[in-house]
Amino acid sequence: MAQDSKQTVADIVRFALITLIIVVPIRAYVAQPFIVSGVSMDPTYHDGEYLIIDELSYHFRSPKRGEVVVFRYPKDPSKYFIKRVVGLPGETISFAREAITIKKGEQSWTIKEPYLTDGISYQAEVIELGPEEYLVLGDNRNLSLDSRSWGPVQEKLIKGRVLVRLLPLSEIQLLPGDFSNADFLN
Repeated sequence: MAQDSKQTVADIVRFALITLIIVVPIRAYVAQPFIVSGVSMDPTYHDGEYLIIDELSYHFRSPKRGEVVVFRYPKDPSKYFIKRVVGLPGETISFAREAITIKKGEQSWTIKEPYLTDGISYQAEVIELGPEEYLVLGDNRNLSLDSRSWGPVQEKLIKGRVLVRLLPLSEIQLLPGDFSNADFLN
């Protein structure tokens, strides 16, 4: 009987070590849970939704326009925010009443954003992005604290992009709200 209990304890310890070896690196470097808090991303994401964040992709490539990212809030890095990438490094973003115009080099274009539902009226403003800076905005622009308030987000503060919406179960989706391949944004 004593031999059986030693074997059971050894199996439990082995299982715990294997679990730690597999789960901890995945949780730390590959995927992280995130719960949406607030209404700044309505209607794309709602308060209380449970998301899985892909933390691996941005080790191999930079964020793209139209992706929804989770990042450390520049004014308090202990807090995490979720917003959509609208401006990329080296671009100049101009806000004028109801439009966003992007300029890079000699090219200039006005983006159309189909995920926005409410009429938006921007204050005239120009933001120039540095080499590793991104302009991020909430989809609920009228109620969003975003780059218009506190400026660009440094690439090093971006944790990852939304990979999966898990809860509510009726809304499970892979890459929900991702418009990175949409022609109207580029």
